[in-house]
Amino acid sequence: MQQAARVQSAIDIMENIAEARIPMDNTIRDFMSHKRYIGSKDRKFIVELVYNAMRAHARIGWWLERIKIEDTPRARAMAFLMLNGQDITNLFTGENHQPAPLNDKEQCAAQELRGQDIDHADMPENISCECPDWAADKLKPIWGGNFKDQMLAMLPPAAMDLRVNTIKVTREQAKASLAKDDVETIETPYSPFGLRAIGKPYMSATKAFHKGLVEIQDEGSQLIALMCDVKPGMRVLDYCAGSGGKTLGIAAMMEGKGIIYAMDNSTRRLEKGRRRYKKADIHNVEVRSLEEEKNRKWLRRQKSAIDVVLVDAPCSSSGTWRRNPDYRWNTYGPSLEEIVQIQSEILERVADKVKPGGRLVYATCSLFTEENEEQVEKFLTKHNNYKIVAIKDVWNKEYGDIPIQSDFMRLTPKDHKTDGFFTAILQRIK
Repeated sequence: MQQAARVQSAIDIMENIAEARIPMDNTIRDFMSHKRYIGSKDRKFIVELVYNAMRAHARIGWWLERIKIEDTPRARAMAFLMLNGQDITNLFTGENHQPAPLNDKEQCAAQELRGQDIDHADMPENISCECPDWAADKLKPIWGGNFKDQMLAMLPPAAMDLRVNTIKVTREQAKASLAKDDVETIETPYSPFGLRAIGKPYMSATKAFHKGLVEIQDEGSQLIALMCDVKPGMRVLDYCAGSGGKTLGIAAMMEGKGIIYAMDNSTRRLEKGRRRYKKADIHNVEVRSLEEEKNRKWLRRQKSAIDVVLVDAPCSSSGTWRRNPDYRWNTYGPSLEEIVQIQSEILERVADKVKPGGRLVYATCSLFTEENEEQVEKFLTKHNNYKIVAIKDVWNKEYGDIPIQSDFMRLTPKDHKTDGFFTAILQRIK
């Protein structure tokens, strides 16, 4: 494809995103599934343009308002290219699937944008760091003077982290296998089972991924599984297991001994996990869908029967903004208030399933205190038979140092090079 045709495809996707009520990654996938003729290099350019424009959503909007031009997907694409130093003269010609020629108003706008940078000294702080005003009101009290630096660290794309499947190989063996397929990696600083890929390799083409030696998983997510501190022989419940990312990590730590119950309210997500367990040679996972009455009955019978319950709760996903930049601006599911209520209900549902002396691990990929510290405080107010266990008291010192000295684990891209995560460890004392 010619460069201009790629730009038009990006505009088409941006128009679909503006009209859709689903996450942009799904919109892009739907678009590409009907455009099989688009080659891999073209796809890469188009997807990167769409994502990078979304990462600059607030700043582009500020510029369009400043030059007084209607905010449309076409105007956004034009402005993004101009503000990143690209000459669009030969891209908007209307020939051979290229964008239509610039009209008089667009030509004037392009002239005003020529030579400008996407960042501008007059931009308000929330605009310059791509933070919605409502979210800034929640995050500034948490980060104080570090607010802007924390938010800026969430603008670049996330690295690709891998979790080594220790049931099959060591980290060194996985690293060597990946190197044979020209995938360069470095060891993650905190997770003893993590590797960080250099660049964005196509993992499906590697033997290590195909054979189940590694799984794609952010280091922060790996740390949540480690915080469960499971041991071989335990009975473990991953209550919001989804497609099994953390279940896999926990099961590997159990060395095939004991049992982990993978539960979720979506049979479809659980079936994805089942395929992953098989590929990873994990055999101590029992899948139980909450869509089935028999499994809901089973859960009710598990009072004081589980050693560790992990609640990786549904949340706002604000900690994943560098992966999902559209989540900053669009809500695709329940509101934040509704999510907080759902989280409380889940915690209530599993509180009596933990045996005395066992642990309830609560985690989110959210940055907001309503979903994190405040949620834990509310739970403890209702359940005086639980206490907080400090993160540093659970961390296995054999794994090395972990820069968490507080009661809870709060991870951010700036401080830890991970997605934004929260984890609290609660122990049942009676």
